[in-house]
Amino acid sequence: MINICKMKKISFMMLAILSLATVWLTSTANIALSQQVADSNYTPSVAHPAYEEDSPRVLFDEAHSNIHTAEGRYKPFVDLITQDGYEMVPNQQLFQPETLADYDLLVIANALSAEEGAVAFEERECDAVRDWVESGGALLLIADHKPFGAAAANLADRFGVTMSNSFTADPFHADEETDNPNFLLFSRQNKLLAEHPITEGRNSAERIDRVLAFTGQSLSVPPGGEPLLLLSDTAVNLDRRLNYPEDLQAGEGSSAANQVQGIALRVGQGRVIVLGEAAMLSAQQVQMPDGESLLIGMNRLGVDNQQFALNIMHWLSGLLD
Repeated sequence: MINICKMKKISFMMLAILSLATVWLTSTANIALSQQVADSNYTPSVAHPAYEEDSPRVLFDEAHSNIHTAEGRYKPFVDLITQDGYEMVPNQQLFQPETLADYDLLVIANALSAEEGAVAFEERECDAVRDWVESGGALLLIADHKPFGAAAANLADRFGVTMSNSFTADPFHADEETDNPNFLLFSRQNKLLAEHPITEGRNSAERIDRVLAFTGQSLSVPPGGEPLLLLSDTAVNLDRRLNYPEDLQAGEGSSAANQVQGIALRVGQGRVIVLGEAAMLSAQQVQMPDGESLLIGMNRLGVDNQQFALNIMHWLSGLLD
């Protein structure tokens, strides 16, 4: 005869174990996330600041649950552009015409919605930003892999850019050091770094040869768009993150061919840069399980991410054309 009481005890015990496992997994994920921090050892150096006076005013968005803030993971970027002569002001307000009026540039990095899959910006905010750009403002819009693409979708759409909201991978054009298929290399050698004033710079010292991205999404190229970071025919959009090339299953995902991970747009009298990956313009440190630290962003040796960040700002502020 089945002992019902004993079965109930076992069921309750299994539920308790599952609950503890869930808590442990959640805690582990949070710990992993907390281990990805701004690299305190990174010290940006700008030999010849672009602006000694008449500094362009940059509004840095922190009003949309952004995971990248001026004193957080994007502090290296803020420190860099401040050294280059830009005046940076954090933003805590929704975008309105009067909010934007006193600024030359707007930077948005990884805005997020409180509701999964929802947009981070109100429609009237998107209209205000679009109108401001058309009147001469300059926007740097950065939205990473899923879920950040969905959060910024309506703002990107104002400029004709569709975000895949995916994890874009390319095992054939990955970072040589880690072999991570989500870490994409854009170089002159592999022909995925487009010719553009941003990649050429103002002189040979500012010329870009290699840019490394660290797990992002793909972007469409609207009419008139100027690609910066090209995706190859072997790039795919996935619903999950990969760690090793062999993790990619045959036939998995959808092709990201003819899409990009960085694009420049001229909109009315203004300018827009949209990037599908955020860490490339920061300098972060990730604690790995083996105790080693992985450097991702402008602090990575052998790439030109720091100059790429400066050149983007120079193009947005009109120094490059």
